Amino acid sequence: MHIIALLSRVCLLILILMCVYVPEVFSKEGDVTHIPADIEAIFPTATRIGTRDPEIPVIPVYQLNQLLGYVFESNDFVDFMGFAGEPINILIGLDPQGVMKGLKILQHNEPIFVYGLGQAPFVDFVNKYKEHSIRERFIIDSADQSSANSTYFDGVTKATVSVLVANDTIISSALKVARAKLDGFIAPSNMMLKPSIGPVETLSFAQLLERGLITHWQMPLNEVLADQTLESEVLSAISDIEPETGQFVDLYLAFINIPIIGKNLLGEQEFARLQENLKPGEHALLVFSNGDYSYVSEEFIPQTIPTRLSLTQSGFPTDIRDIDFYSYYEPSFAIPLPEYQDIHVLRLKSQSGFELSREMTLGIGVNYKASFFDVQQHLFTREMTLSDSLFMLNPDAINSEPKPLWMRIWEDRAGIIAITCLYLIGISVLFVKQTALVKHEKLTHWIRGGSMLFVLFFIGFYAQGQLSVVNIYTLLLALYNGFKIQVFLLDPVIFILWVFVFISLFIVGRGLYCGWLCPFGALQEFAGLLAKKLRIKQIKIKPQQHKWGQTLKYFILLGLLVSAFFSLNVAEKLAEVEPFKTSITLHFVRTWPFVVYAVLLLLLSMKIHKVYCRYLCPLGAGLAIVGRFPLFKLLRRRDECGTPCQLCKTKKCDIDAINKDGSIDYGECIQCLECVVTIENPNLCVIDKYKDKKVKANKPASSIQASDVIVVQPL
Repeated sequence: MHIIALLSRVCLLILILMCVYVPEVFSKEGDVTHIPADIEAIFPTATRIGTRDPEIPVIPVYQLNQLLGYVFESNDFVDFMGFAGEPINILIGLDPQGVMKGLKILQHNEPIFVYGLGQAPFVDFVNKYKEHSIRERFIIDSADQSSANSTYFDGVTKATVSVLVANDTIISSALKVARAKLDGFIAPSNMMLKPSIGPVETLSFAQLLERGLITHWQMPLNEVLADQTLESEVLSAISDIEPETGQFVDLYLAFINIPIIGKNLLGEQEFARLQENLKPGEHALLVFSNGDYSYVSEEFIPQTIPTRLSLTQSGFPTDIRDIDFYSYYEPSFAIPLPEYQDIHVLRLKSQSGFELSREMTLGIGVNYKASFFDVQQHLFTREMTLSDSLFMLNPDAINSEPKPLWMRIWEDRAGIIAITCLYLIGISVLFVKQTALVKHEKLTHWIRGGSMLFVLFFIGFYAQGQLSVVNIYTLLLALYNGFKIQVFLLDPVIFILWVFVFISLFIVGRGLYCGWLCPFGALQEFAGLLAKKLRIKQIKIKPQQHKWGQTLKYFILLGLLVSAFFSLNVAEKLAEVEPFKTSITLHFVRTWPFVVYAVLLLLLSMKIHKVYCRYLCPLGAGLAIVGRFPLFKLLRRRDECGTPCQLCKTKKCDIDAINKDGSIDYGECIQCLECVVTIENPNLCVIDKYKDKKVKANKPASSIQASDVIVVQPL
């Protein structure tokens, strides 16, 4: 019993010592065993995390002493601005091989997800990167998915900019971490091929070899068979090769797309034919062999990859594929070549990321039987480097960053931008020449109808060019917090429209946008036209109520601007007073309260013409404030307009922007041109027709009161 008691005490002492010292055995100084939930979700088998790296903001994650990977926030490495004017912060877990083990969105304010589509589509998109390596080439929303070297992801409809920002954020931050912490991730070279100017220097084959422009790889058969480091199965497979030349490998390799190499070997005519077979950025590797073991097997099929020959760079395999250059043409060279049995031209695609200026590894594989059922390949390798004389510093690559996202978006949407700009030029010309146009009533109506269709379906539904009050207070906040134009350049159509509208406000007032560029305004206008066709009786708002209604949108605008400076989230929620996102951006595919609100506004527009524009639109209020006093008031008026004629006010101006004295209220006018169409057409304007008639027979002209004015209307 005494022995049992003693053993119990010894075990208890050992247990206490383990509790004290085991954490120090399995962790470094400063490491912690408490694992935050977000990190545990990315690395479920983690037992501890290290301290934050003092040189680069990453946290190492371990399972005991085994490094599982690194966790980091994208905001510590990149600051690509999203559509909300703020970066998207993503927690990323990267294992030692460069595989993204998990991602979590920590912070974003992309409006399309926060107040439109919901968070789920964005979370699903970001999660697509899980278990993918950053060595892959990611392409978003590509119609052409033919490249075998790329990973294609579908984006999120209506949120193209946001997902592109997320893609750049993930890949750029992960690459920076990989290049700093992981093996095998090397930054792109700063070298480029020297440009070929004028005729190339004439060189013999021996001179090309001497200058390192052609690589010659020889492995004598007897030396290979004498290599004691090779497994017996490998030696057995090699000994089965019948010796003819005594060279196991006798291989020549040359990158013949380089002019000084290609033109000396092939000659001008064959070099030109080679260029026709290559796409921009591709490399061509000429390989010919006279050894006992060829780089192609007897089963090799033209236009495929030679399975025995490999080419790698920085541990990354490069796809080399035969282009069947000598299928219809006999090999022809400008200078004598050594004897060869096999010759091929292999293509290296531009997407491979292969750089001629860096060291590369050639490989020749020999298949052998490791067992009765198992066939393996032993790889003989040789390092290869092209002559430094071929290269120069690349000024564009030194300290270069990827092309900014906004620039790529502008390039991708060049067609949409061009069409939008042409339309803006067209309506600008129309406004300048409106006096000549409005004399032709039907032509004016046809042009306006076509314009409304274009604005609704192309600028609105297709190009997503619906301006919003959110743009106004986003701009004000940007000016307050530090203006960055890159944020606004992310949507080229919106940017172009805002520049155009801002300039036009001072020249012709708000009407150019509200009457000719607003997609939801066009949608309301079509609702009004439908009401006329269906003979739906219109509600006529009394003048006093109309004035009070017009001021309502200014109070809405003020409330939105004030709320934006206290909380952008609250302001964006309140901005749902605009039905634009529901109707134009999301095509009415949204939760039912938003859809009901937008549809009710359109139905109400069938009873009260453009009711939202007149009384509720905060964007229209903002534009009216700036454009209330335009430099040019292009809408022509006559002396008789308002005194005595009230035809345009009561019958032609559906928006009710003509004052009782006949003047135009440019703060409310959408410049639909109906009033000037009436004035310029004698069949419509009744002033000349009735100007000789007396206003009232029982009162002298001098005693006519405002209440006695006759509304002159066509019979």
